[in-house]
Amino acid sequence: MLLQISDLHVSVENTQILKGINLEINEGEVHAIMGPNGSGKSTLANVIAGRPGYMVTSGEILYKGESLLDLSPDQRALKGIFLAFQYPIELAGVRSRQFLKSAIDAVRQYQGDSDLSAREFDKLDRDNLETIQINPELMKRGVNEGFSGGEKKRSEMLQLSILDPKLAVLDETDSGLDIDSLKLVAEVVNRRRKIENSMILVTHYQRLLTYVVPDFVHVLLEGKISQSGDHTLAQQLEEKGYEWIKDSLGESVNI
Repeated sequence: MLLQISDLHVSVENTQILKGINLEINEGEVHAIMGPNGSGKSTLANVIAGRPGYMVTSGEILYKGESLLDLSPDQRALKGIFLAFQYPIELAGVRSRQFLKSAIDAVRQYQGDSDLSAREFDKLDRDNLETIQINPELMKRGVNEGFSGGEKKRSEMLQLSILDPKLAVLDETDSGLDIDSLKLVAEVVNRRRKIENSMILVTHYQRLLTYVVPDFVHVLLEGKISQSGDHTLAQQLEEKGYEWIKDSLGESVNI
């Protein structure tokens, strides 16, 4: 078991957002988390990554059998957890190339490996820039500084490809992308589908899941996983909307 979430309750500014999440992810699996605005999707993604501002009031998150709750975001990153933000932030003054080199060397040091040489990193960087179709001149800027929305998402896909984490959490990476950028993101994700890598795709819509077919789809409503299924569940949601889930549960759920 790579990730095990048990009865997770989370509050933000004294408002309870997650109300008992249970989720298990094995190595090699791709899970999609879907749901309407305010259902808790991004909260779940951020809590897994350890982003500040989220209070776990009860429950547990185990990663490879170890509790994540006492680990800082950087400790989680070193252990192989990666979060792609819905709205990637800018890091003015930190050059993109420098950021990537420092990040991969930190992971390698944690794993007991030596730093990449400048030549090794140049090749890795160049190969991935070409594959992800990023202008090399952008790497001379601060991280995401002056990038368009699509360029920011491509920059995150570059980070994902170079760092090659065990668990990648993509928080609405498809948000605001045109069809070409969406297909490129999907290509990066599909290339990472290996027996040892797992992914969580957080999304509103089925369109990303047309290109990245998940093993499991989970529907979050009002802080709980209300239904789970295979990739066909996403297609049903696209056709029927979330109101269909509410009706099938026979519960009063605000959509």
